[in-house]
Amino acid sequence: MDLKDIQNLIKFVAKSGANEVKLETEDVKITIKTGPGDRPETTTYVQQIPVNAPMAHVPTQEAQPAAETPAAASADEDSKYITIKSPIIGTLYRKPSPDKPVFVEVGQTIKEGDVLCIIEAMKLFNEIESEVSGKIVKVLVDDSSPVEFDQPLFLVDPS
Repeated sequence: MDLKDIQNLIKFVAKSGANEVKLETEDVKITIKTGPGDRPETTTYVQQIPVNAPMAHVPTQEAQPAAETPAAASADEDSKYITIKSPIIGTLYRKPSPDKPVFVEVGQTIKEGDVLCIIEAMKLFNEIESEVSGKIVKVLVDDSSPVEFDQPLFLVDPS
């Protein structure tokens, strides 16, 4: 039964003067009540009865080894680099102040002890120093973004 049929049924019951009409089918249960007076008041209850349809069987594909994706290839390339990770939770800043240049850029050579960034934690600004020497290959975190403990921050090529 569609909406048009239900609307026609409501109009028919309202014109007929009946106080209450109940209709039940396999999937729909309708009760229409009209009130006394010049203009009949119509109350309609429509209840959809759930139908247990058989579940369609969806064949699953056998697990096949996936071809090497670009992400996997870049992971192999990244494995030759050293990852500098966040030692604390906080907000990372790449500059000492908003009007100053960033501490390190991609392609810049760094040595052990160089400041790479600042992480603010509980209103304390902690300078994060490099523990390795090499060249910055990739900056993994944006300026002024939150970082988690052990989150990768920079990739360094030690060669």
